[in-house]
Amino acid sequence: MRFDETVADDDLAELAAAFGVDTDYWDWRGEHVTVAAETLVAVLAALDVDATTPQARRAALERRRNEAWARVLPRYVIARQGEQSTVEVHVDHGSGVNAWVVLEAGTVLPNLHQAENWEPPREIDGRLIGEASFVLPAELPPGYHSLRAYTGGVEHSTELIVAPRWLGLPAQLGDRPLWGLATQLYSVRSRRSWGVGDLADLGELAAWAAGEHGAGFVLINPLHAAEPVPPMTPSPYLPTTRRFANPLYLRVERVPEYAYLDEHTRRQVDELAPAARAVDVIDRDRAWTAKRRALELIHSARLEPGREIAFRAFCRRAGRSLDDFATWCVLYEEFGPDWHDWPAGLQHPRGPEVAAFSAQHAPRIDFHRWLQWLLDEQLAMAQDDAARAGMDLGVVHDLAVGVSPTGADAWMWQDVYARGMSVGAPPDPYAHTGQDWQQPPWRPDRLAELGYAPFRELIQAVLRHAAGLRIDHVIGLFRLWWIPERMRPTEGTYVRYDHDAFIAILMIEAQRTGAVVIGEDLGTVEPWVRDYLRERGILGTSVLWFESDAGAPVPPERWREYCLASVTTHDLPPTAGYLAGDHVRLRHQLGLLTRPLEVELADDHAQQSAWLKLLSERGLLSPDAGDEATVRALHEALLAAPSRLRVLALTDAVGEHRAQNQPGTQDEYPNWRVPLGGPDGRALFLEDVYASPRAAALAQLMRAGQSAS
Repeated sequence: MRFDETVADDDLAELAAAFGVDTDYWDWRGEHVTVAAETLVAVLAALDVDATTPQARRAALERRRNEAWARVLPRYVIARQGEQSTVEVHVDHGSGVNAWVVLEAGTVLPNLHQAENWEPPREIDGRLIGEASFVLPAELPPGYHSLRAYTGGVEHSTELIVAPRWLGLPAQLGDRPLWGLATQLYSVRSRRSWGVGDLADLGELAAWAAGEHGAGFVLINPLHAAEPVPPMTPSPYLPTTRRFANPLYLRVERVPEYAYLDEHTRRQVDELAPAARAVDVIDRDRAWTAKRRALELIHSARLEPGREIAFRAFCRRAGRSLDDFATWCVLYEEFGPDWHDWPAGLQHPRGPEVAAFSAQHAPRIDFHRWLQWLLDEQLAMAQDDAARAGMDLGVVHDLAVGVSPTGADAWMWQDVYARGMSVGAPPDPYAHTGQDWQQPPWRPDRLAELGYAPFRELIQAVLRHAAGLRIDHVIGLFRLWWIPERMRPTEGTYVRYDHDAFIAILMIEAQRTGAVVIGEDLGTVEPWVRDYLRERGILGTSVLWFESDAGAPVPPERWREYCLASVTTHDLPPTAGYLAGDHVRLRHQLGLLTRPLEVELADDHAQQSAWLKLLSERGLLSPDAGDEATVRALHEALLAAPSRLRVLALTDAVGEHRAQNQPGTQDEYPNWRVPLGGPDGRALFLEDVYASPRAAALAQLMRAGQSAS
């Protein structure tokens, strides 16, 4: 396909807007950018819209304008508890229509009131279509209901999703702030774990933080599943699926069947456990190879009858998604990592050849179902450990932005993902060349056709054993940066989603489980988004280094109340490394800067100096303070914020310098493979954290600030 235009004409611009595709935006420098016509045409093509010629654009626009009128009911309806709203119903002009609601619990609310609607009828495909408006009552309870309409002798129905008035924090927390630890779980290894931090380590860390230091929660990285066999993608933010968890995090010895193995098999399992070693880089492949073999040995032992019943009940509850995921795992083992290269008949989960494959490989598929059952049990144990230790909340999980294009979700839900597109980010202060995250975006139109069911299933799964959920890059629920294949990150554009639908589902599921929801709203976020989230009771995120106004630090007292506040984040080095300028030098070494190193260092020093000056003025920092004292002073300043949740990064607690992640890189830096270490760079075990005076002192500081607020 040849396309020679560089600037969008009026029809292309209007067509793009009709599908939620932005034709311009403001970049991080405050400059206005016009999106190239080539980008718009490519993005529209991924939505099955032909925009290559003027005639095609006009035809597509006409179809889009009439799309809602061609349906009796919308694909789904979003409403808010406590607010009256209307919904438009389209029928043959002059025909009668009746509308009612069937609540989730089965109660029927008959004969919705019909409001006045003077919209003239339209001719659609030779039929004259009229529009009627019906009033949805304000007292609808939160949940997933059904809106019904009867016209022309046919009953129609659609999903009616009613969001709660407000989410906020669980009532049992009262008005006091909570402090918690933030950590990358895989990096926090005990001497009993198999080279990677696991769910038993998580429970023990939570018990130490709560029992010894009064912490209210532990915030961890996404635990989404990776590849079923090595090599494994290191990034927890590029999973194969967000619906299921990574069995790498299982503690083998906590599997109940381990205790009942015969002596020979148990010795085989024990011999697989790698010795605890101080390492510079975490080796997931080595750890998972050993752990997977051990779990296969345990799985070969039969379940006791009661356990068998519980396992089958879990499989029934998880349903077809679990079957599809387990099947994908075995297909991956048989045919390789990219489902696009599998035999044609196996490239779609609903094909007859996939059903035949599943029947032939039932025992192996059952193994992967069993792994998810074990994860369900051990995730519940970790949350129980936190609760028993006195945590007010417990484990707060993290939701990645997307998934691998060759992974399980991309195979299972391939009809919902946009082909030929990748999600990323435009240039920002920390990645001047933009970012390509190598993740396919969800298609807004396909989500609409499914009433956002894939998102609902995802959130239900993640919140099953979670006290809270952090939404990484929460702006992705509003708009995502789409990059057409073979184009640079700078050549993408934003595509908008129905954020009301996403947020309504989040609120319903969080309210039902008593969880808090935190949106990571850093970076390029439209100002109204933060207001919208606050209005719905979803917390934002404040990071000390990013809290500035016209280049000057925003005093913590002026930070938001409904947010998660911290000194640093996983996309920056730990504070000791940040103070040393390690992040700037690293980006220079990796070729990620667009300005000279000296200029970047000077800017970074100026920002840090402004904060250090504020600390000095408050009497929190002496002129000769070292790294440890400065890190403490920064956290003392943090405690002045009214923020309801406050976070201490475990890396800051132990004096780590190395970053877990350098945005804009893949293999150039050991992203997501850095084990927890101390100020001297040597790896630390979880047992070392318990004995660390530095960690105890910072934890006690956070506890004192919690009590004083």
